[in-house]
Amino acid sequence: MEALQQQIENASGLDDLYPALAASRMTAGWHKKRPSLWKEPRTEFRPLHWRYETGKAALDQAGRWIGTELAERRNLLLFNPVGDNDYSTLRTMVVAYQMIKPGEHARAHEHTPNALRLILDAGPGCFTVVDGVKLPMHTGDVLLTPGGCYHSHFNEGNANAYWIDVLDVPLVHALEPMLFSELPGKTQEVREEPEDHAFYFPPAKTEPQLAALEARQGVKLLKLPVQPHIKTLDISLLDMEAGSRRSVVRSTASRVLAVIKGSGTMRMGETEIHWNAGDVMAVPCWCAHEIVADQPARFLEVCDEPTMRALGFYREAQA
Repeated sequence: MEALQQQIENASGLDDLYPALAASRMTAGWHKKRPSLWKEPRTEFRPLHWRYETGKAALDQAGRWIGTELAERRNLLLFNPVGDNDYSTLRTMVVAYQMIKPGEHARAHEHTPNALRLILDAGPGCFTVVDGVKLPMHTGDVLLTPGGCYHSHFNEGNANAYWIDVLDVPLVHALEPMLFSELPGKTQEVREEPEDHAFYFPPAKTEPQLAALEARQGVKLLKLPVQPHIKTLDISLLDMEAGSRRSVVRSTASRVLAVIKGSGTMRMGETEIHWNAGDVMAVPCWCAHEIVADQPARFLEVCDEPTMRALGFYREAQA
């Protein structure tokens, strides 16, 4: 340290000072390698689209060789090609397709990140257990697994079950409060099997609520009451009549859309794609998007707006 101090004091100009500052783990704010402030939000994350038919085929193939005894979960992470990233879908969220075969049990664990699931295809006998509460996993169901809850999945039916997972793991990575543990014994005791639960949103519950909403230009949005349990994300069901369109301006929120039913097109910035049931679309921060439904359509929309608002970072682009 004395030598660095001497080097700084003996510097005859900035070119002499910069190496000494670097060795002292200091950066001159006027001489940094890259800007730290810019005029509007920007992101390296791209608007992307994943097809369910591809994910399902890959899970079926993987199921020949990998089981729940070897893998914590048999899932396929939908990653955004940013640098060497092979995990995160967006800056604050990761999305995955998951499959469980008949007779399998995905063992119980818990973690800091919050999770939710959209069940794409599951018959009788498929269920999850969240902190001892047994909840069905049927086609069209939406289920919550708040952070800190032990959870495990079972398939006692006779066919493969498929779903989409959305978690806020990348947000937890960025903020660094990650904790994870497996349940000793790996199998939860079922203590409760309720007909209704705050973590469970089957079509039987949400269909009447959607039907009661007034459509605006053929579009309905039902926000699910998840904030008491998951504070980082908004989770909504989006219904669109055939021929309707929904335009969303640029904002600092990132969002994921998973198609429950229908088909159509979507423009995300300069990217245009055709979507079908089971597909996933990722819309990063500061990317406007427009959805057009060719058929009656429904989506699950997951958005990190609550996090942006809680931190005072939510902004929308001026029209």
